[in-house]
Amino acid sequence: MRIRRGTIPLWLKLAFTAWVLIWAPVYFLEYGPQNYLWLCNMANFLILIALWRENALLMSAQLLSVLIVGTVWTLDVMTAFLITGAPVLGTAYMFDADIPLGIRMLSLYHSLLPAIAIYAVLRLGYDRRGLWFQVALTAVAILLSRLLTGVEANINWVYGPFGQPQDLLPTGVYLFLLMVIWPLALYLPVHSAILYFRNR
Repeated sequence: MRIRRGTIPLWLKLAFTAWVLIWAPVYFLEYGPQNYLWLCNMANFLILIALWRENALLMSAQLLSVLIVGTVWTLDVMTAFLITGAPVLGTAYMFDADIPLGIRMLSLYHSLLPAIAIYAVLRLGYDRRGLWFQVALTAVAILLSRLLTGVEANINWVYGPFGQPQDLLPTGVYLFLLMVIWPLALYLPVHSAILYFRNR
């Protein structure tokens, strides 16, 4: 699909740039550069690039990356805050008083990225190659997370799901399953739904 230049409003580009310029250094100082290996954190940088370049491929890939994750993250935090008081899907840090409130509030970007990506894809069009781009990126992120980070960070859950260490499977088997499960559970349903509604 041909991308029509100028279809992303300048205000959105500037606003998202300002956001990244605030978020990135704060996270660097608080968590270190390895924290950028989280796929959701990578999405901030990749969406920024996609907005300025108006790149449908890159934005489509990030829509696949953030839509389900961001939605589930938001529902988990809202449910814990309003009803149960106990998050269950990896958002417990949002209620950890040892983490400064300002740092925790920065994590609310998880709720905003899906809306930004949806809006941008509606403007730019959906590029079905985004699925394979994101599958490849996920595999690289998983390998780098295992090679460069430790079990205490458990980035992208390379040491165990939901922040819990796992010792049932050999490392290679577990990492391979992660590379398969992430796309099947998170990317393929969104990709399929987009193609279905686009073709109706």
